[in-house]
Amino acid sequence: MAAHERQEPSPSDRQVVDRLVPVWLAETERHDPGAARRAREGWRNGTLGGECAQDLATWVTARVTDTAFNEDEGPDVEGPARITPADKESVHRWLAAQGHPV
Repeated sequence: MAAHERQEPSPSDRQVVDRLVPVWLAETERHDPGAARRAREGWRNGTLGGECAQDLATWVTARVTDTAFNEDEGPDVEGPARITPADKESVHRWLAAQGHPV
């Protein structure tokens, strides 16, 4: 069982989600406008669907930019938002608390 499955989300987890979801939606919009529209509607209604939740979980994992590597060790992930491993865990905890398998 992963750490995010054992812990309840905190108010700071929600702050992380609120900061990162608009970035995720903007990126999704560029690649799949229909999926972005569905996700945005679900987000606004508080009913993020299962497929959208999985997409968000995968996206935040892939976009971790603070990896604790130095320049010589790489990787340097470019993106519009700084995303730490702790941010990823916050999003995963929040999704799990919403009933989504992560």
